[in-house]
Amino acid sequence: MKKLYCFDFDGTITYKDTMFMYLKFYNPSKFRMQFVRHIPLFILLKLKLAETEKVKKSFIGSILKGQLQTKIEEKSKQFFEESYPKIVRENALDFIENIDRENTESLMVTASLDIWAKPFAEKLQMNLVATKAEFKNGVFTGNFIGKNCNGKEKLERIKAEITDAKYDKIIAFGDTSGDKYMLKWANEGHYQFFH
Repeated sequence: MKKLYCFDFDGTITYKDTMFMYLKFYNPSKFRMQFVRHIPLFILLKLKLAETEKVKKSFIGSILKGQLQTKIEEKSKQFFEESYPKIVRENALDFIENIDRENTESLMVTASLDIWAKPFAEKLQMNLVATKAEFKNGVFTGNFIGKNCNGKEKLERIKAEITDAKYDKIIAFGDTSGDKYMLKWANEGHYQFFH
């Protein structure tokens, strides 16, 4: 029986949102300053008066735009080494470690940027489906390639990833409204399963 697992990352596999953690790790003083500057936008976001993608792009860009890809990747490795497995839910880790790899494919499907999610996906032996950071001439532009990988986009990206592959069962795990399309589409959708 061939199975596909689709795991959300932030809050499902981990205890916390890794975006804030990584950006704080990357540059603590700049993070503090930009966090304060972005508070009005975060409030508008909570009130659903601002677009998630625009606020996210603005905040990430305010810290990482213009940074070298090599430095960002190096910091991502360091962040992973310092955070893993501390920020990973034990239930999730137990489950993932017991996956039958011969008959199962696993995707980590996340709105987080590929730059810091990649080491986690590699460690957990999953293919990564994430928001893609745009680099030009080895420098982060502050933009994304394509859309923020959340909501309907998560499902579109999963479908693009698996194309013609056939599975007997697709099982998805998520913990927020951003996962609802993925959970509904799967044969089995598990909400906050590892909490």
